[in-house]
Amino acid sequence: MPELPEVETVRRGLEPVLSGARLARVRANRPDLRFPLPDGFVQRLMGAKILRLERRAKYLLAPLDRGDTLVMHLGMTGRFEIAAPSSEPGGRAMRPGDFAREVKPDDKHAHVVFETEDGAVVTYYDPRRFGFMDLIATDRLDRHPWFATMGPEPLGEAFDAKTLVAAFNGRKQGPKTLLLDQKTVAGLGNIYVCEALHRARISPFKPAGMIAGKRLGPLTTAIKAVLAEAVEVGGSSLKDFAAADGALGYFQHRFRVYDREGQPCPTPGCKGVIAREVQAGRSTFFCPVCQV
Repeated sequence: MPELPEVETVRRGLEPVLSGARLARVRANRPDLRFPLPDGFVQRLMGAKILRLERRAKYLLAPLDRGDTLVMHLGMTGRFEIAAPSSEPGGRAMRPGDFAREVKPDDKHAHVVFETEDGAVVTYYDPRRFGFMDLIATDRLDRHPWFATMGPEPLGEAFDAKTLVAAFNGRKQGPKTLLLDQKTVAGLGNIYVCEALHRARISPFKPAGMIAGKRLGPLTTAIKAVLAEAVEVGGSSLKDFAAADGALGYFQHRFRVYDREGQPCPTPGCKGVIAREVQAGRSTFFCPVCQV
């Protein structure tokens, strides 16, 4: 499943085309994705203006001038492709970052198509249909079950060392488990938690309540840094995920520990070897020497 940087990459790719745009035509080629599309989905979108394009955790949010917000989740294989207006030089979509290789979606998986008054066409593809879309009243969005219990955004100012001090206090679970809890911080996934804990030299298994508070400032800094770097290069696409122009990202080339089992630890002066253990059903990659 795409993680926060991938979703932010998609948001940045879609923003120049959709933010401030009015939807001239909308087509839903099937009545459902992971869940059924809401009643009147096409009719409620046609003619609506997208006020801006936002992200909350791994959700894309498009508030409309009619009082609803279009909520979109990519699931495992969801992706958007932009066909820029023919009036633009070259007719190409803006690229949100640097990518390793192109992927052309199959037209049979084109499930929802948005066309703006400016002539841009944005198509949502999803081979496995694990993504979903909904229309939720904007003034009730924060109270919706998907968002009501979410913690702060990790790239926002509200997320700091105090957040983790409060979340970790007295807890016996490891820091990785708590960081993956969306009530602690919104949108963090397995890959970036592994990477941030390595940068902060904190064991993913140590009881969180036993981690000194002075170490949590560097951990929040590491989380923000690894996410920001991933956004700049298009995310950590490992299999199916693609950015808004249909291209795969390559932050995986910068991984320090993730998927590097058996390789030397990259921490300067450390002689450890990257190990892998299964933790709560997910692979945890770490250095048993410098992460304590």
